[in-house]
Amino acid sequence: MTSQVSKTVLRLEAEEVQTLKDGINFKKQPEDGKCYIIYKGKDKMRACRNQCKHQGGLFIKDIEDMDGRTVRCTKHYWKLNVATMEYVNPPDSFMQDELEAVLSDTDGSLELLELNPPDPWTAEPREAQELHAGEITLTYITHACMELKAGNKRMMFDPWLTGPAFARGWWLLHEPPSDAMDRLSQADLIYISHMHSDHLSYPTLQQLSTKRPDIPIYVGDTSRPVFWYLEKSGVNLTNINVVPFGVWQNVDEHLRFMILMDGVHPEMDTCLIVEYKGVRTDYMHACILRYIKETNIKNSAADLNESIRKSCPNILTWTPSPGSVLDLALALNDPTNRSAITEPPNDTKIYKDSWDFDLYLDELNASISAEIFKYKSWIQYYYKWAGFKGYNLVIRVIETDDDFEPLKGGYDYLVDFLDLSFPDVRPERDHAFEEIKNRVNVMRHVVLNGRLWDDLYIGFSNRMSRDPDVYHHRFWNHFQTELPLSAPDWDGFLQTVCEIRNSCARNVSLHQGYGFTVPWLSGRALH
Repeated sequence: MTSQVSKTVLRLEAEEVQTLKDGINFKKQPEDGKCYIIYKGKDKMRACRNQCKHQGGLFIKDIEDMDGRTVRCTKHYWKLNVATMEYVNPPDSFMQDELEAVLSDTDGSLELLELNPPDPWTAEPREAQELHAGEITLTYITHACMELKAGNKRMMFDPWLTGPAFARGWWLLHEPPSDAMDRLSQADLIYISHMHSDHLSYPTLQQLSTKRPDIPIYVGDTSRPVFWYLEKSGVNLTNINVVPFGVWQNVDEHLRFMILMDGVHPEMDTCLIVEYKGVRTDYMHACILRYIKETNIKNSAADLNESIRKSCPNILTWTPSPGSVLDLALALNDPTNRSAITEPPNDTKIYKDSWDFDLYLDELNASISAEIFKYKSWIQYYYKWAGFKGYNLVIRVIETDDDFEPLKGGYDYLVDFLDLSFPDVRPERDHAFEEIKNRVNVMRHVVLNGRLWDDLYIGFSNRMSRDPDVYHHRFWNHFQTELPLSAPDWDGFLQTVCEIRNSCARNVSLHQGYGFTVPWLSGRALH
């Protein structure tokens, strides 16, 4: 393994150092155009790249900052306190990667140093060999699903071939090739990048498990297991391999792969490096690494293609249709060779026109009438199971129809996360407030099965308003990645409710004529 090294990314001579003002200073490296922020405090200097950790936006002076410590991102208005290197909007979220600021005692210069851990893929290097046409190919299937053929081995990535993602919010745009499921079941191994349902598709894996339940599947060792929901899903897969980050996994004498941690969401996301005969390819999907954030300044494929053609006419770009094949050997030998791309036949169906909506919506709708929702106390039980508290946020949750209109007979309730209480009205103290309107079928499906809230907000099944307009990272991150791995014990809940109701009924029979009710057992919703 290569030892850790430091690299000087910016150097200021003594004269420039003397011009630094107290507080925030913006600097640009003239050679490569990279931008940096230097914070000059009373006792020390701190520095970082001028790049937001969220989506790589540039920081500028925050006009609302009164103490000269905060900068604001030009993309989504995230705010960074450069004195502490903590993001203050969203609060309690990320720390900025800090550069080491070294002030010379001899000549008064200032150097910003970046400590580079060894790039794990440089360990155990293999000499690149000549590749022949057809030896290594990449086939686009649909969404993030790709098939990589290397020698006599085939790998499949992130197979979402059928059904919805995020409950009912996402549906496939591209029609997978007609033999996609056969390709999947015959692959030598499958890589799944993370637990989001457009990459880890249980409807797809259910079909796969009936054909080949022991197919090797590889995932990274994320803090929340990628397959945390496997047992609850009922899908029978028997050969799931959780591998450490940054370690080569050998497939045969020529083929190996390495799973890497995401730079923004290390708790749940990964990316992949595949090396065949010493030639590496990267599979990035939704994962964000610093290099990508710095260099990929375009969003749409068409814009990116056009940008590359203008600046680098000898680089081959590929925007594939389902079944389109890229011959990596040909592309590497001659980046201008368009014959490296094989398009599917002209009569190939590109876009889906049927999705079996009813099959999946019926499953969601079945949750609406679940027994637990007859008793208002499911609210307290659920949020206590969720375990989020000690945060000065009050939410109002409103169950709605498909058009986000309040549902007649639906629940409408408050949760105060400071002490995890359930008040009838908002508290009088200063507090952050968020109103969340949820489609009832998705919300109840999430509650009933202990699923993560990405089904709601990534799946376009809620509408939110907040006061003040601050993103509460701790709250959303908890309900996105930190909910308990086991679903709520609703059988135990119903048993307890039944026992209490029976006890109350006996008490009522002993005190007839006194008008006795137990409000928290009532099925009446709040309005």
